[in-house]
Amino acid sequence: MKVGLLNPIAPENIGGGYTYEHEIFDRIRELAPISGHEFVVFDESDDDESAGPTRHAVERMSLTRRIWSNVRKAIKASPARKGGYRWGSKSIREKLVSEGVEFFINVSPELAILDVPFLMVVWDLQHRLQPFFPEVGSGDIWQMREKFYSQVIKRAAFVTTGTKAGKEEIQRFYGIAEERVRLLPHPTPRFALEDGIADFAEVAKYKVPPGYIFYPAQFWSHKNHVGLLRAVAHLKRRENLCLPVVLTGSDQGNEAYVRQMAEALQLQEQVYFLGHVPRTTLRALYQHAFVLCYVSFFGPDNLPPLEALALGCPVIAADVPGASEQLGEAAVLVNPANELEIAQALRSLFHDHAKRESLIQRGKERAHRYTSEDFVKGLFALLDEFQTIRQCWPASPQLPLSA
Repeated sequence: MKVGLLNPIAPENIGGGYTYEHEIFDRIRELAPISGHEFVVFDESDDDESAGPTRHAVERMSLTRRIWSNVRKAIKASPARKGGYRWGSKSIREKLVSEGVEFFINVSPELAILDVPFLMVVWDLQHRLQPFFPEVGSGDIWQMREKFYSQVIKRAAFVTTGTKAGKEEIQRFYGIAEERVRLLPHPTPRFALEDGIADFAEVAKYKVPPGYIFYPAQFWSHKNHVGLLRAVAHLKRRENLCLPVVLTGSDQGNEAYVRQMAEALQLQEQVYFLGHVPRTTLRALYQHAFVLCYVSFFGPDNLPPLEALALGCPVIAADVPGASEQLGEAAVLVNPANELEIAQALRSLFHDHAKRESLIQRGKERAHRYTSEDFVKGLFALLDEFQTIRQCWPASPQLPLSA
């Protein structure tokens, strides 16, 4: 089949979304020659066709051409949320038909092309599970998310998710036939699987002391920074155990509140706000941390625990649906709503060196269990499966164009 996909659109400071989109896109590019399919990449940029294709990219990606046209303008004109949750339009469909695209892979959770048969990756449906968090339920965000997912999920040839918990949620909320929802576990990012130990100097330049708790997460309310700070304050108050905390990630509206809470809990001297950091620094922060404490209320899949496991950092993670599937016995799972349970897990690892070393070993084994190559080969298998169906009608059917 001739398969369309869009160049990654997530900005680097978005964190896991950026890592995921680029990881999958790059692997498709590398493995395309063995897929038996032909790929056309639509570039959502303002460049015009005069920019032309990059010969190196065309050869490596095994593409017939790279589209530099007005796809971005067409997408922006689509009936959807400003800045996200966008889908098809007449002009997009015309471009897909003219290029003979028979199937589309939608990797981004905030953009979908619906004008040809397509695959959709679903990260989470937290607006249905926890609509009280402002980032999924305030203003018109809930309605926009629901409109997008109800349109896209119900029309997809395949919906992929990383865990059985995620699959159950998709079927429960949108009534999708089980055979159309497929499991493709989130892969451990390649940068985390690379060999080599970063020098502590990469961490020390931020004036961060050793033995710190690490939490890389954008400042959304559901990330539960406050729960972690309360646990750390409990250890300081009750046991005189002062553990430094390093927080990285861009502000999504909740950072000022987290800073206020750090001061109210008298932790301002031991909490370090580093903002968005480059990947070299991120690797070093994982490798030299005492522990990753990932206590987000959202699941069912999260990338930072996988990154930590691969880089030899023991993991404490929120026991949300899907976490045990993703992390197995390689992490300590805690109730994210219970600060005392978080504190107990931190205390236990601090005093039990053997337990910490055991988690590191199990983590490295777990991290190599599923890679981006495995994920992309799973995508190719779904393309092979659908090809027998797609051959029932021409690549450019003469059908009415939807407005």
